[in-house]
Amino acid sequence: MDRVSSFDEPLKKLLGGATAKVMAEHLGLHTVGDLLHHYPRRYEERGKLTALADLPLDEHVTVVAQVADARILMFNNGRGKRLEVTLTDGSGRLQLVFFGHGVHKPHKELLPGRQAMFAGKVSVFNRKMQLAHPTYQLLDASDADEATEAVDAFAGRLLPIYPACKQLDSWRIAKAVDAVLPSARDAVDPLPAALREGRGFTPLPEALLKVHRPQTKADIEDAKARLKWDEAFVLQVALARRRYAETQLPAAARRPVADGLLDAFDAKLPFTLTEGQEKVSKEIFDDLATEHPMHRLLQGEVGSGKTMVALRAMLAVVDAGGQAAMLAPTEVLAQQHHRSITEMMGELAEGGMLGGSDRGTKVVLLTGSMGTAARRQALLDLVTGEAGIVIGTHALIEDKVQFHDLGLVVVDEQHRFGVEQRDALRSKGKQPPHLLVMTATPIPRTVAMTVFGDLETSVLDQLPAGRSPIASHVVPAKDKPHFLARAWERVREEVENGHQAYVVCPRIGDDADEAGGKAAKKKAAEQDPDKRPPLAVLEIADELRGGALAGLSVEVLHGRMHPDEKDDVMRRFAAGDVDVLVATTVIEVGVNVPNATAMVIMDADRFGVSQLHQLRGRVGRGSAPGLCLLVSEAHEASPARARLSAVAATLDGFELSRIDLEQRREGDVLGQAQSGVRSSLRMLAVIDDEEVIAAAREEAVAIVAADPALEHLPELRTVLTALLDKEREEYLDKG
Repeated sequence: MDRVSSFDEPLKKLLGGATAKVMAEHLGLHTVGDLLHHYPRRYEERGKLTALADLPLDEHVTVVAQVADARILMFNNGRGKRLEVTLTDGSGRLQLVFFGHGVHKPHKELLPGRQAMFAGKVSVFNRKMQLAHPTYQLLDASDADEATEAVDAFAGRLLPIYPACKQLDSWRIAKAVDAVLPSARDAVDPLPAALREGRGFTPLPEALLKVHRPQTKADIEDAKARLKWDEAFVLQVALARRRYAETQLPAAARRPVADGLLDAFDAKLPFTLTEGQEKVSKEIFDDLATEHPMHRLLQGEVGSGKTMVALRAMLAVVDAGGQAAMLAPTEVLAQQHHRSITEMMGELAEGGMLGGSDRGTKVVLLTGSMGTAARRQALLDLVTGEAGIVIGTHALIEDKVQFHDLGLVVVDEQHRFGVEQRDALRSKGKQPPHLLVMTATPIPRTVAMTVFGDLETSVLDQLPAGRSPIASHVVPAKDKPHFLARAWERVREEVENGHQAYVVCPRIGDDADEAGGKAAKKKAAEQDPDKRPPLAVLEIADELRGGALAGLSVEVLHGRMHPDEKDDVMRRFAAGDVDVLVATTVIEVGVNVPNATAMVIMDADRFGVSQLHQLRGRVGRGSAPGLCLLVSEAHEASPARARLSAVAATLDGFELSRIDLEQRREGDVLGQAQSGVRSSLRMLAVIDDEEVIAAAREEAVAIVAADPALEHLPELRTVLTALLDKEREEYLDKG
């Protein structure tokens, strides 16, 4: 068997079909290599029991503890049985509950004094922490010698606790790792020998053995240092090769022209650009003037004026004889951009039309729901070059769409687009067009360096003059219902003062909504009242019309409405004809209504930190201060409430994105959502390992500069090929 193939061996060959199926479906582990890179989350030490006092809510945990007492309770007039077991570890107590048929076995086995490992998800019932139906493994046995052996096997070493799932506990994963561990010696080492020796790293096979079966704490530190470095280094080599390849591509230089469209636009602006906008524009114009494609990430706070910077770049390209396309993730956003850009440009957006400016160009909109005639005209304007600027959704990517000379692609909210979609639009240029990617989700420097390492980064961190402060508060609807009543009073007050409000819900709530899941949800809600489905737009709108906001004009907006209907509601809201808009996150990006001053986010704990920050950025866009109320029924001690308190405490998006990452880790950020593949980072935490990433980047750049094809480093090339399978490689290709 050669060195790579043992790592590629399917798990079902070694572990049996059932275990391999669970690993594939629930943990994303398919091969021996995948399992060897599924590292322990932490280690239990001999004699040191997990502190029950510090258990985190809503998380899967493994605890080692002793049974203090156990009792059977009857309920439902004697028809139902419930076993309650109390555990202790000297630091605190924890309750276990078992129902129905699940009572018999634990009732016989979990006797006072017994010690065992328990795994389950921590929840709260009657204000007490509990594990419902945990799986467990007894750590003693009836025979004294056997008991000593069992405890020694468990306690005589550092016991790895693996990231697990409901269907497969940590100790079962540990057994599976034992079965594949001999293959660790076949690991292909990606580090050039000189680099490995120079930095004093443990060889890779040894690092894998140490991380899974450490004898000492020093083994763990050794292994982690090596494995973190590998992840950072291989990723940075991939990105360095991308950057190198980009510099080899030709592109048409697009230099701004004096007295052209851009100058005419700047002359009619009613305000001056911020220093940040000036600086970022210069970086972009310098890139556009080069003969290889610009690859730039423009990130800025919600409302920092990114659209203005992007528009000026598009105008410069039109001046230089090219066309610019802006890709937006939703029709609502594409229409909004089209409206605001044509308003900002005025007669300059009516090139070739009566009353249009001589220096103007045509700005066209292209979305999937347009009528045939309008669509035909837009396509014609693009192919003839009559339209210098096009704003559209993924409809821009279709084969029928052809450009006269595409010079710049601006992608708004890049995290909403798959790489294939961006590629398809870029391929419409005669040669690769310049690329500007915009995001309003601020990204900490280390993340940008790891994830967008092949894009130059520009940051807009000043807000333009005239933006107002936003006050944010958590509304604990379950503990303090009168706070929610007060929230609706505040919305009324804002409307009475001539302003408008948003109410955001996680779900739409019509019959088609998650059909098939309704019965399951109903059953779950009956068994556990805390598991009710997320609040829905249609239900909340009806409640508000008939109750707290009776007499106000309340309308709904969600993704299943017909595009014309959506556009009509947004227009009327923007015009001030609608007092309160109850919507899904369809309003999350780009929607600009300066008169909307209040936002109430229902079930706010069901949204991510960055998403809440984005949503909140829809208010406070005018001269009046903004108010954002985060309504939640989450328990006060839960991580969800901690997240909401963090959002309420700061308006700094970079700070929030750090918090978000620390809580979620980097899987989402590194493209799990984008390409359906697991994040390649198992050990590296991009927030904490800044120095490792920077050092790895330096080494990677030097190696790629000396040997772009990695001809002299076959092992590194092999590992790159395995790591960057086709999908993930495309994901890394940000353009």
